[in-house]
Amino acid sequence: MKRLTDILEQRISQTIQTVTGQPDCPALVALSKNPKFGDYQANGVMAAAKKIKKNPRLLAEQIIGQLELADICEPPEIAGPGFINLRLKDDFLETRLLKINTDNDRLGIEKVESPETVVVDYSGPNIAKQMHVGHLRSTIIGDCIARLYEFEGHAVIRQNHIGDWGTQFGMLIALLKEQHPHILENPESFEIADLESFYQDAKSKSDNDDMFAQTAREEVVKLHTHDKDTMAVWKHIVDESRKHYLPIYRDLSVTLNQNDERGESFYAEKLASVVDRMQNKGLAVESDGAICVFPGDFKNKDGAPLPFIIQKSDGAFLYATTDLAALRFRINELDANKVIYVTDARQALHFQMLFATAKLAGWTDDKIDLMHVTFGTMLGTDGKPFKTRTGGTVKLKELLDEAVQRAAAVVEEKNPDLPENQKKEIARVVGIGAVKYADYSNNRNSDFIFSFDKMLAMEGNTAPYMQYAYARIKSIERKATGKDVDIQSELTGITQISFSGEAEKDLAKMLIRYDQAIAIAAEECRPNYLTSYLYDLAQTFSHFYNACPVLKATPAQRPVRLLLCDLTARTIRHGLTELLGIDIVEQM
Repeated sequence: MKRLTDILEQRISQTIQTVTGQPDCPALVALSKNPKFGDYQANGVMAAAKKIKKNPRLLAEQIIGQLELADICEPPEIAGPGFINLRLKDDFLETRLLKINTDNDRLGIEKVESPETVVVDYSGPNIAKQMHVGHLRSTIIGDCIARLYEFEGHAVIRQNHIGDWGTQFGMLIALLKEQHPHILENPESFEIADLESFYQDAKSKSDNDDMFAQTAREEVVKLHTHDKDTMAVWKHIVDESRKHYLPIYRDLSVTLNQNDERGESFYAEKLASVVDRMQNKGLAVESDGAICVFPGDFKNKDGAPLPFIIQKSDGAFLYATTDLAALRFRINELDANKVIYVTDARQALHFQMLFATAKLAGWTDDKIDLMHVTFGTMLGTDGKPFKTRTGGTVKLKELLDEAVQRAAAVVEEKNPDLPENQKKEIARVVGIGAVKYADYSNNRNSDFIFSFDKMLAMEGNTAPYMQYAYARIKSIERKATGKDVDIQSELTGITQISFSGEAEKDLAKMLIRYDQAIAIAAEECRPNYLTSYLYDLAQTFSHFYNACPVLKATPAQRPVRLLLCDLTARTIRHGLTELLGIDIVEQM
C-alpha cells in the first residue's frame, strides 16, 4: 500500500497548485497535534496564499471545494487562518487494516519506487585491540540504518572499515615473531587470548627497546612490500582479532560479517594514485613539506586556510588519503548513489573536508549523496565520559556480560519458578536488548547517559517494557485460543471488520502510521523516531486493552479486537527484531 501521508500530500498539493496556478505549493501534511481537531492537518495553504496575495482562509475554502478525498476522509474542515483538518473514515481504516493483515512479511508497506545503492560505513574496530564502549554506538546505529534502508527496498552494501594496516603492525608482527619463532610453521596453533595486553606489550617494547623498534620498522617495510612471512603473521593477527569482535556482533544481533570487511589494507595500494590524481588536477599542493588540499572555506583558529593533508612530509599517507580512496572505490566500483558514514561527532570536520575534497575533484555531484551520521558521547551517571571504576576504558564484551547478569537478577526476582534455560534466554534477550534500545531511544546527536537501572526498568520507553508488551499480547492470544498456536492463521480469513469504540479506532490509526515512522527514521537516520513510534503504539494498545475487553468481548467484537491485538504484536515484533535487531520472547 502506498503511504497515506504521501497520498494526502500528493492530492492536496495538486489541488493547491490547480487553484493557485503556482507550480510549487506543497501541502505540508502532518499528524494533528490535537486529535479533537482531526487526524492530519495540511499546513501549506498560508504559504500558497502569501505567494498569490490572497486571504488564506478564503483560499482554503476554494481548495476543499475541489479536493477529492471522499474515499479517505470525512469532509475536511478549516481551522484558524487556513489550516485544513482531516479526519479518516472508519471504512478507510478498516480496509487498510485488512490489507496489513494479509501481508505477513511487510505489514502492507510498499518498497520505494526508485531504489538506490546505499553504502553504510559503520563499526570499524581496530585490529589487535578489543572493542570498547566507544564502538557500541557506531555499530548498532549503523546497523539499524542499514536495516531500515534495506527494508525500504534499497540495495544496501555494508562496509566495515577495519583498522588493519599501518606502522603499528610492525611492532605487533615483530613481537609475535620474537615470542613465537615457530609461528610460521603452524599459525593456527597459537591464539592471542588477550588482545589488549598483546598490543600494550608490543607498544611498551617498541618505546623502550631501540633494537626492537628497528626490527618493527623493518617489518613495516616488509609489510608494504608484501613479504610472504610477514604477510602470513599479519594475516594471523587479523584472524585472531576476528575471534574477538565477530562474537560481539553475534551477541548484538548485528548484521555485519567477514564479507563486509574492507579494511585499510584493501586501499593501501591505491593511496599513491589518490595523491597523484589530486596533484595532476592542480588540487593538491605542497605545504611545509606535506601534500595538502585546501577545499572550501575551512579556516584554522587563526583564520588561515585549513589544509586537508593527504601525504606527510616523510611520505606517509593518512586517514584522509585512505578515506578518499575508499570513497572513490564506493562511487566507481560499488556504484553507490548514497554513502553514509556513522561515526562520533568529533570527526565532523574531517568528513566535511572529505566531502568537499571529493566534490572539488569532480568525484561527486548532486546525484551522489554523502552523509555523515554523527552521535554524541556515552557518559556515566556522573555526567563524565563512561569509564571503569579505575578510570580505564570499558570493554564492550564486559559491558554486555554485565547487562545480561543484571537482567538475570531481575528475572530471578520476578519469575523464580521459570525453568533455568528459559530464565537464561530471557536474561540474554532483555539484557542485550536493554543496552541497544536505550541507545536507540536517545537522540543520536545527544550525549548518552548510560544507566543500567534506567535501561532495565519495566516502565517507560525501554526494551524490557516493549518486550513485555509483546509477550503480554501473545499471552492474550494464547488465552483467547486456549492453545499455543499462531493466531494469525485464524485471522487471515477475516474479510470484513467494523469498529465498536473509539479506542479501537485510535489503535487502528496508530497501526497504519508504522510506514511513516519507518520512512522518517530512514530519511533522518534516527532510530529514536522508530522507538518513539513503538512506545506510542504500546501505550495506545494499553489504553485500548483497558477500554475494550478482548477475552470477554461479544462474538461480533471479538474478531476485530483479536485482529488489533495481533497486528500490534506483529508490528512491535517487526520493529524490534527486523529493524532494531532486538530479540523478543513469547513469554516473560
